[in-house]
Amino acid sequence: MDKNLKDITYFISFCIEQYMNEKGINEDEVISIFSEYGVLDYLKDYFDVLHTQGRQWLVADIEEFINTRK
Repeated sequence: MDKNLKDITYFISFCIEQYMNEKGINEDEVISIFSEYGVLDYLKDYFDVLHTQGRQWLVADIEEFINTRK
């Protein structure tokens, strides 16, 4: 696995964990929500910008991303 792909994978895992903790839901629920609304692709496609942000900002941004797609 190349370094960039590894970094993206770790970042997505971090986002899943942070969203799970913030919302009080389990991993399966987060994966289901992220898949339904395209969050995983968003996190991968915009990794270069998103990975520089803090935890609270990321969770808020993910929530906004989901809400605009509902």
